[in-house]
Amino acid sequence: ELKLVESGGGSVQAGGSLRLTCTASGFTFDDSDMGWYRQAPGNECELVSTFSVIDGTTYSADSVKGRFTSSQAAAKNTVYLDMNNLEPEDAAVYYCAAGSTPYPITGENCPNYLMDIWGDGTLVTISS
Repeated sequence: ELKLVESGGGSVQAGGSLRLTCTASGFTFDDSDMGWYRQAPGNECELVSTFSVIDGTTYSADSVKGRFTSSQAAAKNTVYLDMNNLEPEDAAVYYCAAGSTPYPITGENCPNYLMDIWGDGTLVTISS
């Protein structure tokens, strides 16, 4: 079974940091791009950050640029999302996803058709 599992979510004060981990089982990220998406209650699914295991390029949404970074662990089946200077608006369920089209999307919930494999999500809450 091809599966992604997120971990590292939790509650943190505004201004704090968290590292989310996404671990793949049944496959490695050799041929995939990775996307981190999030969805807050009442909001649409939002692309936060991407990482290409093919060429190492990364992307961060304007809302998190300079604060969030995707990277790959030495283990080929693990990627990270480092989140710094967290703001109350960052509170959401965060999902990692694997596929070839890690693009921004509108009008959809997470998970959705854009990516091939999704994790179940990990909750991040921010206290001010």
